[in-house]
Amino acid sequence: MIHQRISPRGGAARLPVRPRTGRFLVLAAVFVCAACGLVYELELVALASYLIGDSVTQASVVLSVMVFAMGIGSLLAKRLRCRAAVGFGMVEAALALIGGSSALVLYASFAWLGDSQYALVGFSLAIGVLIGAEIPLLMTLIQRVDRQDAGGAVADLFAADYVGALVGGLAFPFLLLPVLGQLTGALFTGAVNAAAGGALVLWVFRRDLTSRSRWLLVLVNGAVIAVLATATVLVDDFERAARRAVYGDEVRVAVRTGVQEVVLTGTDRDSLGLYLDGRLRVSARDEYRYHEALVHPAMNGPRARVLILGGGDGLAARETLRYEDVRSVTVVELDPAVTRLARTDPALSELNDHAFRDPRVSVVGADAFTWLRADRGRYDVVVSDLPDPGITASTKLYSAEFYGLVAEALAPDGRFVVHAGPLGARPGTFWTVEASMRAGGLATRPYRVTGRYTGLAASPDRGGGEARKREAWGFLLAGPGVAPRLAMPVGGPVPRSLGVRELREGARAADDTRLPGLLPSTLVHPRYWEDVRARPASGGRKR
Repeated sequence: MIHQRISPRGGAARLPVRPRTGRFLVLAAVFVCAACGLVYELELVALASYLIGDSVTQASVVLSVMVFAMGIGSLLAKRLRCRAAVGFGMVEAALALIGGSSALVLYASFAWLGDSQYALVGFSLAIGVLIGAEIPLLMTLIQRVDRQDAGGAVADLFAADYVGALVGGLAFPFLLLPVLGQLTGALFTGAVNAAAGGALVLWVFRRDLTSRSRWLLVLVNGAVIAVLATATVLVDDFERAARRAVYGDEVRVAVRTGVQEVVLTGTDRDSLGLYLDGRLRVSARDEYRYHEALVHPAMNGPRARVLILGGGDGLAARETLRYEDVRSVTVVELDPAVTRLARTDPALSELNDHAFRDPRVSVVGADAFTWLRADRGRYDVVVSDLPDPGITASTKLYSAEFYGLVAEALAPDGRFVVHAGPLGARPGTFWTVEASMRAGGLATRPYRVTGRYTGLAASPDRGGGEARKREAWGFLLAGPGVAPRLAMPVGGPVPRSLGVRELREGARAADDTRLPGLLPSTLVHPRYWEDVRARPASGGRKR
């Protein structure tokens, strides 16, 4: 391609570098700023998914608001083109401060205010406006150092922008997140952003700045980098304070694995709480009610081979091992850190009766969906002890396709049980799970068990919360072809909280909430987050 070169008018001769070098430095700044901008975007999506849940919704909010704001920023930047150098320097300083501190503020709003949604929208809007202002200003600057036709300048800018976005997008999950974490990673990115923007303006375009503008940029960028550096030094103290605000003062273990954040609270087995990604998964005060209701109805029949999907805490395994005729228990858990804690933590291992020491138990570290596709075993009992279907990462584990794999893994008279969410609060989710199981070839038997209020803000899949004192756990017992009989195993151990009367009442109560006509959730059309109470299909109505 032949670029039309136009002699610079006036200012280009005043630059301290040759035009070609200046052009390279501007494009390098575009590259760095684009990488930083994408890191801010991904950091907002990742942290919002962790704090608020449902990664599809949070990604949609961040991306749509940010793209909209970028358009606004581009329009606003037209007013700064006459002073492009100082305008770009101030925009980058603001972007570095807001983007770099966004994770801290978002986490603080979650920890102390209990709500991060407004902060998420506000940061998406502000960061989008500032990113949108970059390109018009950079277009002016690159024409300032080396004039060329507009098409060529746009092509160069966007090429550098897209390559920078690629590097930032890869650096976030593979470098920043595992090495620095979300908070420190965002602060570091902000410091790089401020340094790159400030260096370009104060070196290449310093002769375009008045003495006052030059000192203003030096002070502003220095202050931004100092604030980010100070926050980086204090970030560990901040995390500890925020964690105490979320989990209380008895946090014993807090680790960020490659899968999730795992937090253990409480001083002993009677006060233990297990949180995964901020959601209460186990409370020692009432977990036995949940696990007894989950496991024992499914053990009514042959039970030599048991498969537990999830359940890395060992509590479902504890209940299955109470049956002497169980010969093998296979636990398929995605996060090995959870099973490691279940083996080694004194309180958690005592709570699960040291289930993983039993020679009948084998643990597989794998995704349940992928593992079931490859496994060729047949099981008498399959227990699904997985996160809530409303959490996007778990949605495939509540799909019709997944239940088809479960049906293939069951022996002819085998039983499958799944916890399908809080039946009282979200009947639509529960009955969508039931429709998906039927679509996968399983005949179902629903039942519910009333849980005890823990006094803690719990996850949606284990009930609890400040707004209600009791929550009904909803379960589905299923088998291939014919629905199993809902009964307690004859001659089995006697649960502390579950009996024949509770099961019968739970079955009647569950059936009274039935929502007919719901469509199944599939891999290509997940339905769990469409509506908290999942509207029925045409003709259906809630009874």
